[in-house]
Amino acid sequence: MKDSFFTINKPSQGLYKDKGSKFISLAFPVTSEDEINELLYTLKKEYHDARHHCFAWKLGPTGEKYRINDDGEPSGTGGKPVLGQINAKQLTNILVVVIRYFGGILLGTGGLIKAYREAAADALRHAVISEQYVRDTYRVSCNYQNLKLISKIIEEYKGEQSDRDFSEKCSLTVSLRQSYSQKFVDSINRLGETEIKIKKLN
Repeated sequence: MKDSFFTINKPSQGLYKDKGSKFISLAFPVTSEDEINELLYTLKKEYHDARHHCFAWKLGPTGEKYRINDDGEPSGTGGKPVLGQINAKQLTNILVVVIRYFGGILLGTGGLIKAYREAAADALRHAVISEQYVRDTYRVSCNYQNLKLISKIIEEYKGEQSDRDFSEKCSLTVSLRQSYSQKFVDSINRLGETEIKIKKLN
C-alpha cells in the first residue's frame, strides 16, 4: 500500500508576461477544502483589481480530490493547464492560483493555455517539494516493566512519540507510517502482556 506523496513545504510565487498581460502565480500547501476556500477568498480581496483568478487544486494522498476553475477565461484555458503542471510534478495537497492582469491584447486560446501553464510552472519551480507520509496514530499504555520493550518496538518501526504520561502507568501516543501500522500492532500483541493496551486514534 502506497503511503507516501509529494507536496510543497511552503508557499511559492511565479510570474509570466505576454503582450502586456501579467500572470501572477501563487502555490500553497493545503490540507482541506475549507483552507482552500479561505485562501481563495483572501486572494480575491488582495488582488481585487485583477481580471481573472484561475486555479487548480488537489487533495489526498493519491490526489483523489481535485478541482479546476477558469474564472471567466475560455473553457479549458485557465484551470486545466494549471492542473497539468501540478500533475507533471506529481503533487497533491496543493493549491495553485494564477491571477491575470489584462494587458489589452487578446492572446487567443493557445496563448492563454501557454500563459497559465508557464505561470504555474514558474511558481512550482520556486517551490520546495518534499515527500510526506500517510500516518496512523495509536495510544499505547503499559506498566513500567514493559516500557523498554514497547520503546524498542516503536523505534524499530520509526514511530514518533508524544503526549507521554508516566504517572501510575505509562501511556503515550505513537505516530508512524501507515505501511508499518499492522506490523507494529502485531509486534505489540505478540508480547502477550495483558497489561499492554493499544488503541488506534485515527
